[in-house]
Amino acid sequence: MEQQIEGKNVILRRPIESDAAFFTRWYNEPEIMAECGFTEGTTVEQELAAIARCKESKDRDWYTITDKTGRVLGETGLLRMFPEWFCTDLTLIIPDPNDQGRGYGTEAIELMFDLAFNRWKFNRISIGVVGFNTSALKFYEKVGFKKEGIQEQGYFYNGEFSDFVMMRILKSEYALRKQG
Repeated sequence: MEQQIEGKNVILRRPIESDAAFFTRWYNEPEIMAECGFTEGTTVEQELAAIARCKESKDRDWYTITDKTGRVLGETGLLRMFPEWFCTDLTLIIPDPNDQGRGYGTEAIELMFDLAFNRWKFNRISIGVVGFNTSALKFYEKVGFKKEGIQEQGYFYNGEFSDFVMMRILKSEYALRKQG
């Protein structure tokens, strides 16, 4: 697994213990929790345990997203990796609204597409998006994901049901997009 992947404006690197404070801060914000599909808050200890699990896991390939100065922007990763089926799920979270819409997510996801399709040789990447997170739905469509199905009222948060939108991109679609 790659230790670090450098882009033009972002770096994807393995999570380190000092990242726990960033994720604890943001993943306890109710709006961020709701949009990302989290149902419980987190603690520094839980984030440290998650970082440790990432180092040991064989079915995920996880990165912290930073800018070129090393400032943490978010996280991304492949999870539920099934090499024998040539498919995986992806996550990408840039929780600070001040860092959204600045191209960091687009660059990070392009790096992840390259990793998934070229290094891992996956044919399919899936992602699930909370239905009311319209900015995320637009973003994923912009980078090539297609809506595949809706789990009606498949997400429950803060006493309310919401749809959960399943999306995917195939390697052939990614290759066509790169050509055009």
